[in-house]
Amino acid sequence: MEKYFIVVAGGKGSRMGGDIPKQFQLLQGVPILFHTLKRLHSFVPDATIVLVIPQAHLSLWQQLVATYGMPAPLQVAYGGANRFESVRNGLNQINSDNDALVAVHDGVRPFVSREVVLRCFDAAALSGAVIPTIRPVETIRLSDADGRSHVFPRRHCHLVQTPQVFRLPLLRKAYLQEYRETFTDDASVVESMGHPIEMVEGNSENIKLTTPLDILLAESLVNNK
Repeated sequence: MEKYFIVVAGGKGSRMGGDIPKQFQLLQGVPILFHTLKRLHSFVPDATIVLVIPQAHLSLWQQLVATYGMPAPLQVAYGGANRFESVRNGLNQINSDNDALVAVHDGVRPFVSREVVLRCFDAAALSGAVIPTIRPVETIRLSDADGRSHVFPRRHCHLVQTPQVFRLPLLRKAYLQEYRETFTDDASVVESMGHPIEMVEGNSENIKLTTPLDILLAESLVNNK
């Protein structure tokens, strides 16, 4: 079965700070996005990678490739006004009528493990829609409309990661819908059609690099590996 990665790298990185978007900032001397792309390609070398970036970032991307080399064989698609439009643009770049598997991954998650990626692909081949999750370790409290809060059992909570993997026909059908604010990830788009989402175990290192503190943790993870 054909496999595809849609790597979404359109964030502005306002919480990260710096002069360039977070996906292009350096981690151990190499752009974060390059770490992610190299990792995915090494895990599934026969998969086609579609990188989705804002058109305004194309020249920066080209400059980085000229400096650091192409991190993996890939196609480039332009991002949209939000993640929903960006993923849809990436899907439109896939010219296949086969029942393929598509993994949508955040460009700023460079520490996903090989086991998680393969686990998601294997499970999606059977169920059609799979997400990796981990359990929270902190106590969870929910706030009510009146401002009061109460403890919520964390055994019922899951923290969602990427890649989120789907059968291609299912994901294409889901992205024919009009955008809604409730579409916070790809699973929520697919689930809105009534298709169940299967959860598999993720890996705790698979963090989304969003703040300067995340970069400090990322540096430590790179050094340890």
